[in-house]
Amino acid sequence: MEAFIDQAARDREVLAIKQTLYRTSGPASPIVRALIRAAATGKQVFALVELKARGDEQANIAWAQALEEAGVHVVYGVVGLKTHAKVTLVVRHEAAGIRRYVHVGTGNYNPRTAQIYEDVGLLSADPELGQDVAELFNFLTGYSRQRRFGRLLVAPVGLRSSIIKLIREEENHPNGRIVLKVNSLVDTEIIDALYHASQSGVDVDLIVRGICCLRPGVPGLSERIRVRSIVGRYLEHSRIFRFGAADKDARYYLGSSDLMPRNLDRRVEAMVPVTDRDLRRRLGEILDVCLDDDVLAWRLCPDGSSERVPTVRGVNAQQRFSELALARAQAGAIPPDA
Repeated sequence: MEAFIDQAARDREVLAIKQTLYRTSGPASPIVRALIRAAATGKQVFALVELKARGDEQANIAWAQALEEAGVHVVYGVVGLKTHAKVTLVVRHEAAGIRRYVHVGTGNYNPRTAQIYEDVGLLSADPELGQDVAELFNFLTGYSRQRRFGRLLVAPVGLRSSIIKLIREEENHPNGRIVLKVNSLVDTEIIDALYHASQSGVDVDLIVRGICCLRPGVPGLSERIRVRSIVGRYLEHSRIFRFGAADKDARYYLGSSDLMPRNLDRRVEAMVPVTDRDLRRRLGEILDVCLDDDVLAWRLCPDGSSERVPTVRGVNAQQRFSELALARAQAGAIPPDA
């Protein structure tokens, strides 16, 4: 991501860069420096700085001032809402006209936490998605009251209802299947929807790193729901949603939101569908490896206690991800843009 912003800052054909900043490593951040360079060359640069990022309030104020002094248009979000979405928009003049490049991620644009956090993101030049992200930035600056988006799922204007709709749609399939990877699952409406899905015959696997208020495996309530956590060297931080059993039909989403009332009601969050075949396969691989793990995994029991998953095959998810990443790097495989 740092290389993308740096290249955009240096590219003479780039007209504008817009980015949300929740946590960075301060004014020395490569991304902050790139935004300052971009503003110095006359590009329109916009940064939404979240001053209420817990633990980083003072640092955020300092680098917000540095950005303002460099000519970056800095705003502090929508009144009453914390902006937690991880989105970037680059507007570039090309031979065919104006083109938008967008990035939607699960983690902060922070090189320090990137060394220990597991995250994923989507980089895309899809026109409809670009329009959605542009409208989201207009909403954040107060220039739009946009409530509907073509591709993005946005909180607090409909993310919860969209997730519940996706859950309920799986009840209509004979082989309904849901896999959700989140940091926390607390929202009662979504928990109730998952309970109902289980009772309707849908198989549900939840990979929840932290708080989980759902009880799996309860007779008559959640018999088809399984909950596990992956606890290892890296902090499992990505949010990935999968709805559907067959790979060709499954729908994938990634983004910044956990399934908690604070995320769904009191924060600006963004989840994006992933439609590219190769990228969907990559996300499916991540979820499958997490579900196969029997070294780092813990499972939640019906009584609320947790126990280690017995080691049978010796699958360490985080080690496996490192091996897959190394293999792709050695093969020079670069996944195409969505």
